[in-house]
Amino acid sequence: MHYLDGILYSILYLAASFILFYIGKVAYQLFHPKIKVGEELVEKDNFAFSVAYVGYFIGLVIALGSAVYGESNGWETDLMDMGVYGLLTILLMNLSLLINDKLIFSKFSISKEILEDRNTGVGVLEGANAVATGLIVLGAIHGDGHGFGGPIITGVLYWLLGQLLLFIASKVYSAITPYDVHQEIEKDNVAVGIAMAGAMIAIANLIRFALMHDFESWIITVEDVAIDVAIGLAFLPLARVLTDKILLPGRKLTDEIVNQEHPNNGAALIEAFAYIGGSVLITWAL
Repeated sequence: MHYLDGILYSILYLAASFILFYIGKVAYQLFHPKIKVGEELVEKDNFAFSVAYVGYFIGLVIALGSAVYGESNGWETDLMDMGVYGLLTILLMNLSLLINDKLIFSKFSISKEILEDRNTGVGVLEGANAVATGLIVLGAIHGDGHGFGGPIITGVLYWLLGQLLLFIASKVYSAITPYDVHQEIEKDNVAVGIAMAGAMIAIANLIRFALMHDFESWIITVEDVAIDVAIGLAFLPLARVLTDKILLPGRKLTDEIVNQEHPNNGAALIEAFAYIGGSVLITWAL
């Protein structure tokens, strides 16, 4: 009987997850009323938009993990928590996309680059932005314990802290690269978009790791997050060097990405892997 109850509960939770996923799809359209999703995907075959759109759903799946998994408190309470935190997750995800478009990618119009110019590099970055946001929301909502205002207020404040750190990380990344990141992206350099996407996801993963610790105090939380992100930011230039020396022996990463007629997307993908792989190893070591 206990085994059958477990199966029924799993089916119930899975159904609730799909409902939240559908609500996330509707929310995306509400937050982007000018985008005709079906037209971009099917009629225009806009690959740049497809990458960004899929990235949104990957980020949403990651973020919804905060509302789905954890210790069971009975199916009624679990479903109520899934509803509350699931809707909060969807709201924060979509707000993050709007905020980051204005702050991190303020030097060009995301919608113009994706919808009009079909800039795949920008599509990759927008998708990575969603994945990074999903990781941050997962960390913000998941941790046990809470500060003033209860777990929802604590989760929102965690999210704001994570967004701030992601913005700072984007500025640091732009500063350490030997080329103008935004200028190259606006020139439809997909390789630069791929490389920066890896850096964003890597830093977000470290923010996620720090935020998922159980809440003890705001001082401890800020210290933990600051240490983890500082390690990540220090690792970014090291990862570029390691990519040059180990993963791309005899080649210069910058030459492959920007200093040739056709930028090497494969080399950029290796750089992105170095960032993300490094962040995973760091979380395992800390």
